[in-house]
Amino acid sequence: MLSRVAETIYWLGRYVERAENTARLLRVNAQLVMDTPRGVSPGWEPLIQIAGLQDRFAQCCDDANERNVVRYLIGAGDVPGSILFSLGAARENARTVREILPRSAWESLNELYWYSKDHAQQGVSKKGRDAYLDAVIRGSQELQGVFASVMYRDDAHRFLRIGRSLERADMTTRIIDVRSTDLFDEEQIESQTLDALQWISVLKSLSGYQSYRRVRETRVRRSEVLAFLLQDPAFPRSVAHCLNGVEESIGGVGNGQRVLRRLRTVIRKTTSLNVVKLSQQELHKFLDDVQLGVMRVHQEVANTYFLLQYDTSQSQSQSQSQVQVAG
Repeated sequence: MLSRVAETIYWLGRYVERAENTARLLRVNAQLVMDTPRGVSPGWEPLIQIAGLQDRFAQCCDDANERNVVRYLIGAGDVPGSILFSLGAARENARTVREILPRSAWESLNELYWYSKDHAQQGVSKKGRDAYLDAVIRGSQELQGVFASVMYRDDAHRFLRIGRSLERADMTTRIIDVRSTDLFDEEQIESQTLDALQWISVLKSLSGYQSYRRVRETRVRRSEVLAFLLQDPAFPRSVAHCLNGVEESIGGVGNGQRVLRRLRTVIRKTTSLNVVKLSQQELHKFLDDVQLGVMRVHQEVANTYFLLQYDTSQSQSQSQSQVQVAG
């Protein structure tokens, strides 16, 4: 496979995953705001922090209120973390490798992009937001279903999976990092209830609430949620599952010894973590280390498979978008 093609498919996987994650965050945050008691609100600024876009957002908006944040993350076509930018970039990457992708995948992605663009104003409004975000999530899942069910299991599929898994692992750590901080005043009478609500919102942001309740069979609490989202190899959005998927795909591609060394360092750090005795400061440092580790794995993938065999202008452009989102 040509390096340019491999990189294009890798970024296709990342951008589709990024669009879905952004839609999930907006959807769950709106529900969390409605579920909290009057006068107590988690606000909307944490979504900008999760996306790593604080500096860019500050340049265009003075206040991180609901309308500004939603408009920014849905319809800002020049913002790497927004839904429109992500789907537009995914569509452009897919267009250049249409002969490799299943035809139904291109059709699904093209339809999803035009829907998200034509109905962006509907998504910004409170009345139409839920329907818009649900459509983006369903469209992304439909596309992933096409990839899973009919795409040939060759290097193209492996690079798609590598991109998707690294993006998902990075987003999982970001959601945990921002949402694990105390959103509510500990002196609130309902502090224990609000704490559980906070961790439920973390699980729902990653579509893990139902799986958590079925597998853990315990109330929602910090240590159990952290173990589930960081270390459970059977949950598709856990960090452990994502990194294991990257490892398997790199093994299939071959010639990835340096990538695997980087990757296995992050895997060992994640699986050996004792979440029960972890303070908030230690958790924050750990998540920072994992995010840096994921970025190093990404860079090693680029150095090994993308950058050395052709003009790097596209890779630099794509990587710049990733750096901006990673913050």
